[in-house]
Amino acid sequence: MNAPTTVRVDKWLWAVRATKTRTVANDACSSGKVRVNDEPAKPATKLKVGDRVQLRGGGHVRIYEVARLIEKRVGAAIAAECYIDHSPIPEPADPLS
Repeated sequence: MNAPTTVRVDKWLWAVRATKTRTVANDACSSGKVRVNDEPAKPATKLKVGDRVQLRGGGHVRIYEVARLIEKRVGAAIAAECYIDHSPIPEPADPLS
């Protein structure tokens, strides 16, 4: 089986378990919460190995570098091999607030 050379960003986000469903990934792209290489991404934006994907949501930003292209959802261990996580460490909650 030949590996794809490009994959839609919404499919990839769902496949690597960054979003619960492909619909959520599609909606995140459509509402401007996803950027690819610092450019706003539509759901059909094509990814290639080495691209950086930024996903905003839930009060934090996740930044992934595409290490492998997949189109189908896989187990968490395999999904983790498909990206390099460059996300900033979230600030700890202030216990006094």
